[in-house]
Amino acid sequence: MVSVALLVRLAVAAFSFVGVADPAGGYDNFGWELGWTARSIALGHGFGSPFLPLTGPTALVPPLYPYLLAGIFKVFGLYSQGAAFATLGLNSLFSALTCIPLYLSARESLGGKAARWVGWGWVVYPYSVYFSAGIVWEFALTGLLFATCFWLAQGLGRWASWGRWVGYGVMCGVTMWSNPSTLPVLVGLLGLAAWRGRQVLRPVVALIALGAMMLPWTVRNERALHVFCPMRDGFWLEAWAGNAGDSSESNPAWAHPASNAVEMQRYEALGETAYMDSKHRMAVDFIEGHPGWFAKVTARRVFRYWTGYWSFSRSYLRGQPLDLPNVLFCIPLTVAMLIGIRRWWRAEAPRSLARLGRSPLAPYLLAVVVFPLPYYVTHASMDYRQPIESVILTLIVAGFALRVEKPVKPVLEELSAR
Repeated sequence: MVSVALLVRLAVAAFSFVGVADPAGGYDNFGWELGWTARSIALGHGFGSPFLPLTGPTALVPPLYPYLLAGIFKVFGLYSQGAAFATLGLNSLFSALTCIPLYLSARESLGGKAARWVGWGWVVYPYSVYFSAGIVWEFALTGLLFATCFWLAQGLGRWASWGRWVGYGVMCGVTMWSNPSTLPVLVGLLGLAAWRGRQVLRPVVALIALGAMMLPWTVRNERALHVFCPMRDGFWLEAWAGNAGDSSESNPAWAHPASNAVEMQRYEALGETAYMDSKHRMAVDFIEGHPGWFAKVTARRVFRYWTGYWSFSRSYLRGQPLDLPNVLFCIPLTVAMLIGIRRWWRAEAPRSLARLGRSPLAPYLLAVVVFPLPYYVTHASMDYRQPIESVILTLIVAGFALRVEKPVKPVLEELSAR
């Protein structure tokens, strides 16, 4: 699975790497904020300048992927085609390796045959291919780390070993370095494992390990920006851009320094800390003053997250030509996922929260319910669900497995009994 997945993704990367190295827009295809931060590191200016101008230290993005990208720049050259292919190749490797924890996780939940379906499904899953071999961002790395944590958490409650709980906390910390948005799900999975295993002290130690992994970056942000920020500081900017920044039917993300010259000037004039403080106040004031608008656009984002639909107007589709085919692909996936959840639920027949909590279905429900929440109130394009695509795929396969493979039910009963 890993070998075939890697070959598929490298074949796609061979066609897309030239576009990544295109200098248009200040090489924005080379990772946008992550790429500009990596450029600052590679040039010796340190972790900073998350937009095109050199503006000094930043906490806007998490550290793991920019440092990896900076290392590629050092070896292959800044914004070179070689660096572009190496980056997409590394992303492709991360995505291909995700087959391993994804297979193990599905085997834990659904049995061996369904796990093979899930693994081979990931090999050709269009989102996993496109967002690893065609886009420079942390999607594939976060997906691999999250899938690994998800698999570890599934069996965590059965282990009394302190090392396994500490290891889970450490892995969660590494995942946070890649994408802090995974934290609520990872902590939720820890809580679920603690409840299943009737553990108290071991989960506390896991949380301490997680906190220890976050501490160095928290200290760095305090020293560099004089602000308490455990990982990144951009939430209120995204909340502002995704709500007050929308004045048309286009995707509400234009009022952002990465794409708006006026906002970039404000960011440079105020500095990052003051700029983010101002966006916090502005976002809260706007949402409190326009609750109807906020409710309406949030509902639209929820719908977009699971269907891909935002607008079919000609002006919008001219700027987002892939939205229409994406809608035609995304809606059937969501329907298949809901069918999978329904069939799994009926196979388990949980009649109480306690029984549901012990079900192999529970971690999957936790992921698809909790992970999207911050994106419902900020931005909701397909980019922002990539860490849980492996969960979505497993739920889709569960729908088929529980229909055509009758021996799966005893497996579910056995796993529930554990």
